[in-house]
Amino acid sequence: MARRRTIEEPPSRLAVWARRVALFSLAATLIAVIIVRSGALEIVPALSTLAGALMLAVVAILLAVGATIVIWFEGVGGAKEAATAFLIGAALIAYPFYLGVKGYRLPAIYDITTDPIDPPRFDAIARLRPRDANPIAYEGLYAAELQHAAYSDIEPDLTDSTPQEAYDAAMKVVIKRKWRIVDARPPQGSAVRPVDARAPPGPTPRDGFIEAIARTPILGFRDDVVVRVRSTSDGTRIDVGAAARDGRPHHGPKTPRVRNLIGDIDDVLALPQKPAPAPAPAKPQPAAKGAPAKR
Repeated sequence: MARRRTIEEPPSRLAVWARRVALFSLAATLIAVIIVRSGALEIVPALSTLAGALMLAVVAILLAVGATIVIWFEGVGGAKEAATAFLIGAALIAYPFYLGVKGYRLPAIYDITTDPIDPPRFDAIARLRPRDANPIAYEGLYAAELQHAAYSDIEPDLTDSTPQEAYDAAMKVVIKRKWRIVDARPPQGSAVRPVDARAPPGPTPRDGFIEAIARTPILGFRDDVVVRVRSTSDGTRIDVGAAARDGRPHHGPKTPRVRNLIGDIDDVLALPQKPAPAPAPAKPQPAAKGAPAKR
């Protein structure tokens, strides 16, 4: 008995090209992400490479839609190729599209701080920033108004812990997050005034500072973070500032980074502190030979 041979329709050339463009855009996007994260190119050429790869993903989606129309009306093959191209293209542009829509609603500021009046300043990181990076200085009242309107919950952290305890807690959080610490200066002195006015004044208190570099998960954009620990009469005040080094003003999870950092520091300070080990009891010294024993 002769077998019946099923003749399949040849795939649409438009569908084949749609899949080819989608696969090429996928490879180009992966290469562009590696270039951006590694810093092999300057930020502008690197982002241009990524933008070109994403544009190819859009072209693949348009070709897939066109191929679907041709397949529907002409009855040719290529449905799998068109579907593959559409899914790859949609997956590549979904996250950038989400960030673009989200960033459009955010205020156009590069940095966030818990103290707009006297923001913690970058010192060591300011000398490391390239010339084409975003401005590092806080933009003053204009940025403060935009920040307060969008993020009214960003406030300094006031705690009754000592400055050293607050500094140690901040260091634990920064180290746990695996941020690159550029500079760390522990606080010195205290803001508490002596009770006796005739007593000589103590050393001038010095704020504690931690400067670190955090990176975004996918593209590795750098956000510079500074933590200031300042002694007060009631305890300690912790201020945080975060500035996006690369990208447009809307770029970077600066606000969640500041908010989560303060929350994590509070969690560490809330943990019970381990008491200092009690000193071991002194062993009795043996009496010298020939000395009368004590009764």
